[in-house]
Amino acid sequence: MAKFYELPKLPYGYGDLAPVLSEEQLTLHHQKHHQAYVTGANGLLEKFDKARKEGVDLDQKALLKELSFNIGGHVLHSLFWGNLAPKGKGGSGPEGGLEKALKEEFGSVDRFRKEFTQAAVSVEGSGWAALSFCRLTGRPVIMQVEKHNVNVYPMFTLLMVLDVWEHAYYVDYRNLRAKFVEGFWDILNWKEVSRRFEKIGS
Repeated sequence: MAKFYELPKLPYGYGDLAPVLSEEQLTLHHQKHHQAYVTGANGLLEKFDKARKEGVDLDQKALLKELSFNIGGHVLHSLFWGNLAPKGKGGSGPEGGLEKALKEEFGSVDRFRKEFTQAAVSVEGSGWAALSFCRLTGRPVIMQVEKHNVNVYPMFTLLMVLDVWEHAYYVDYRNLRAKFVEGFWDILNWKEVSRRFEKIGS
């Protein structure tokens, strides 16, 4: 039986990330924007299913681009919710192997934080900043994703993502992206990001 995407439940309450993210902002982001990507991806999958059953040709170029956008939005948002935690619950910094890898690559955790912040603030238009890992070189690499699917490094494992589309912060911060990014560090779930890193070698 064919399966479809589902909107994941948040691992915390809608008001638990305040004051960095208000209940109104988080609710809108999760229930409206993330849900839209789930709905969009599922609608396209249903369109492909129907066309294949009926033997109808579709505009592959346009539909596959749209599918990539919606699936990318769903996957990135699902990761995003997981790497957030109520203030004080996500740990004070990277742990174990992740801490070692960041220090080896960037010189210090503070230097990583500075470069990641710069990447997030300077995303052109709508997109994401991400910390990824290259298995070929064994290096953690910062990724600057445009929209949900442009400039993605193929096959790199995503460890941490930050949504800097305006819909992620406009209720609370209006157009002040840098202020939102600054607050992100207070609700980052370092424990989860460190766990994701440890899974790479398992």
